[in-house]
Amino acid sequence: MPLDWQLPPGVDRGLWDYLHADDMVVGYDEQMRVSPLATADVAFCERAFPPPGRLVDLGCGTGRLCVHFAGKGYDCVGVDLSDEMLAKARENEPRVSWVKGNLVDLAELPPASFDYAACLFSTLGMVRGADNRAKVVSNAFRLLKPGGRFVLHAHNRYFGGLGWKRVLGQRWKTLVDSATAGDITSSQAYGGAPLTLHHFTQREAMGLLEAAGFVVREVLAIGDDGQPATGSRVYGWLMMCECPTV
Repeated sequence: MPLDWQLPPGVDRGLWDYLHADDMVVGYDEQMRVSPLATADVAFCERAFPPPGRLVDLGCGTGRLCVHFAGKGYDCVGVDLSDEMLAKARENEPRVSWVKGNLVDLAELPPASFDYAACLFSTLGMVRGADNRAKVVSNAFRLLKPGGRFVLHAHNRYFGGLGWKRVLGQRWKTLVDSATAGDITSSQAYGGAPLTLHHFTQREAMGLLEAAGFVVREVLAIGDDGQPATGSRVYGWLMMCECPTV
């Protein structure tokens, strides 16, 4: 186990413990299968990624998105930092190229080599540090061809399901521009150090995309039931953006 100062960029102790929990993969595919959020983001990606095409899933987990699109004839690459997740992904779909990599770096993947990219569920929010999250989005831009499309999911820091005390605290931290605004820490079901997940404002998430060079084409606010939502019912946003063609 690496010491804290040896952890990869964008990874703290809580995330490292999460990525390497032996029990994490057990039941994970079933959780995703019945999750309304997982159903919603796949449907969103189907609209955003017309066939045929080459797709990279950044933070692929056990491979649900790549498995789905590989079955439709797409050339898919899944990237994750968890050996346990990747082992299950290879078992789920051997035809996909599964790559162990840190989304903050991704030097192993050549530029302008994909038509489509996705970073779904909690992936971007798990990356520690605003600068590192910006690098992840910039890497997505670098990997895409001109005209390529990127779908991002970002959690809403003002979602009512977080509890009114936590939401009020986040509103105050955002108002005073606290360095920890959006960061919500909780214990892990799999043990290990507490896990911090960054939650976004819509403006923050869109700003990351635009700063990387993307043009945002569609934003869908969804509830935790996977259905369109407004106000405090917004669990997060699915955003589709494009690389300029010139």
